[in-house]
Amino acid sequence: MRKSRYSDSQIMAILKQNEDGAKVPDPCRENGMSAPMFYKWCSKFGGMDASLMKRLRELEEENK
Repeated sequence: MRKSRYSDSQIMAILKQNEDGAKVPDPCRENGMSAPMFYKWCSKFGGMDASLMKRLRELEEENK
């Protein structure tokens, strides 16, 4: 599997921008990513904190 271009902390920061009231195109433009990728992250990581995100990735690696 390809390594993500963004670290877990960067993903959390990008999602947090939207929670704080930024419209979706703004963080996408600032970070050079697409809106579909943003929505994919929202569905996968929305409502998580960094420790839960790390645990999810560990479990995904175990299941390979």
